[in-house]
Amino acid sequence: MIDRHDDGRIDRARPWIALSLPALAWVLFEYGLAWAMRGSCQAVGAWLGAAWGLASLLVCGGAWWIAWPSAKWAGADDPPARPWLARLALLGAAVFGLAIAFQTIATMIVPACAR
Repeated sequence: MIDRHDDGRIDRARPWIALSLPALAWVLFEYGLAWAMRGSCQAVGAWLGAAWGLASLLVCGGAWWIAWPSAKWAGADDPPARPWLARLALLGAAVFGLAIAFQTIATMIVPACAR
C-alpha cells in the first residue's frame, strides 16, 4: 500500500510517465496496425483498426490523467520544472491523441486492402 505521506517519489515520476506514454501508444498503434495488415488487411478495416485506435486513445487519456495533478503550481517547495514538464506531457497527450484519432478515422474510411 502506498503511504500518502511519502508520495514525493510518485509525484516526481508522474510527468515523466505521462510524457512517455502517448508517444509509446502512437508507435505501438502504428506498428500494431502494420503487423495486423500483414496478416489480414480485411480485419484492420472491419474492427481491428477501430479497437486498436480506441485502446491507444485510452492510453493517451490515461497519460493526461496522470499528468494533470502535477501541472498545477503547488507552491514554493515544488521545483518549477515539474509543472512545466507536466504541461508538456499534457500537450504531448493531446497531439498524439489527435494523430491517433485521425489515423483511426482513416482506417474506418479508406478500404483496408487499398492501402
